[in-house]
Amino acid sequence: MEAAPDISLLRLLAAFGLLIVPMTLSLFTRLGIIVQLFISAGRMTGQLFLMAILLIYLFQWDKPWLNIAWVIVMMFFACFSAMANSKLSFRHFLTPVFLAYFAGAGLILLFFNKVIVNYENIFTARLVVVVGGMLLGNSLNSIIIGISNYYEAIRKDNKRYLYLLSLGANQQEALLPFFRDAMLAAVRPFMANMATMGIVSLPGMMTGQILGGANPETAIKYQIAIILAIFTALTISVALSLIWTSHRAFDEYGILKADLFKK
Repeated sequence: MEAAPDISLLRLLAAFGLLIVPMTLSLFTRLGIIVQLFISAGRMTGQLFLMAILLIYLFQWDKPWLNIAWVIVMMFFACFSAMANSKLSFRHFLTPVFLAYFAGAGLILLFFNKVIVNYENIFTARLVVVVGGMLLGNSLNSIIIGISNYYEAIRKDNKRYLYLLSLGANQQEALLPFFRDAMLAAVRPFMANMATMGIVSLPGMMTGQILGGANPETAIKYQIAIILAIFTALTISVALSLIWTSHRAFDEYGILKADLFKK
């Protein structure tokens, strides 16, 4: 199969022309999204071009320590994004969420590269950076949903939590219903998306490989493997982020701290 042809800058500008449609809709219906649309599209474009330049050098140098260092940098950015979008305190949650990312995405990344792909150099940039980015990016939304739902539910239904404690339940038992609801909220969107892949949608990794000239059968195998890896990584990351942040979220009496939420 032939590789997909390159897209010239002029034709890429034509892709930006597609935004005229949502902009026009926003004007007529007063959605008020035009400024945010320009900011989002601009940030996406700048970040992706910078990443393309960075990947060129990472692929050329291909130093294991440098590849691992970049994945750790991506984890920090993902943690900052999770904290900013969940409106939770950086001071209380940044470290445990980072460790949850490191454990969830990091372990699955090593397993994927060594056991599933069985590549000789598991720390090569093409695997560590690219696959690591997919694991982190897809885990991010689930962590935001899970951790936000968890602490919002405890705060809004604090009487239920305290009532369970008053009945003699320990803290883990009292938090279990909130943990269960938060986990379900975090994993269900990805599971619903996973269930429609192949019929309703063609996933990005498979599409990219096919456009790059890969055999469709090979592309499908990679896509199945990466989706299963992503789901496992996000499940571990969400669960650990809820468990480990809980150690910092409550005082010695089991009461939710008042300064967890940013004003």
